[in-house]
Amino acid sequence: MTTSLHWRQRVGNQRDWVWRGWQTRYTYIRATKEGSATPLILLHGFGASIGHWRNNLADLAEHHTVYAIDLLGFGASEKAVASYRTDLWVEQVYEFWQTFIQTPVVLVGNSIGSLVCMAIAAAHPEMVAGFVMISLPDLSMEEEALPKPLRPLVGRLKRLILSPLLLRAMFPLVRRPKFVRTWAAIAYAQSDAITDELIDILAEPPQDRGSAQAFAAIFRAITDSRYSPHIKTVLPTLTVPMLLIWGQQDRMIPKQFARPSQYGECNPNLRLIELENAGHCPHDECPEQVNEAILDWMTAWKVLCGKAKG
Repeated sequence: MTTSLHWRQRVGNQRDWVWRGWQTRYTYIRATKEGSATPLILLHGFGASIGHWRNNLADLAEHHTVYAIDLLGFGASEKAVASYRTDLWVEQVYEFWQTFIQTPVVLVGNSIGSLVCMAIAAAHPEMVAGFVMISLPDLSMEEEALPKPLRPLVGRLKRLILSPLLLRAMFPLVRRPKFVRTWAAIAYAQSDAITDELIDILAEPPQDRGSAQAFAAIFRAITDSRYSPHIKTVLPTLTVPMLLIWGQQDRMIPKQFARPSQYGECNPNLRLIELENAGHCPHDECPEQVNEAILDWMTAWKVLCGKAKG
């Protein structure tokens, strides 16, 4: 997708919303065509923000009003001193929905944003008409892959490595654009998708006040299975339509922990689409394919619902 517009001009009407005393950023684009189609809320992954959806918002907004949120601690939202965990972001998104939308939506998440989507669907079913997961990290699978006698030792080593002092000491290196580019080269399968614009989007928020402390807290939370939903437990209980989009070249989730086909076995309402030449962020590497997949899935879901009601 080639355009001369700056990414800030492609992400809609950015606004600030004070949530529980914390400044948070969101954006929206009203549907460009008339109708009352289901709204969408887009939730980014670790280290990302609203800008990561710059190639998706306009296409998705042709028939649907689309919102995107910077989760607390990310993007232009406040780098708050908070107890970060999936539940915190679930409540942020839920209260955003209560404030601005109040009608069932389709959630779309990437990486940890996918976990948040699933957790919202479980906790607040009245809010969710369906949801899309673009890559789905599962810490429980990592633990299950380890022999039981080794799990306590590995857990202690992880807590040592992920100590707040060490993570804060690492942060000046982690937020450098050169390091961000290295991380992106692991996350992306297509090198031409790693543009200067992408690096600016990823490297700017970590310069904010409080970023080091927020980074340490968030990183510890997202690598601790106690703070994330257990996918094999939650997924089978959900009754709404679900779409899982997976990049076959995803190196952020090791192959021994990435068996997307098993999720479809957990729930017949889940449809799986695997994209051959994509990594951890297919929505940015091949946005046209992902946008089309989401819209086609929503259209098919509405047809099926209509037949069921009839």
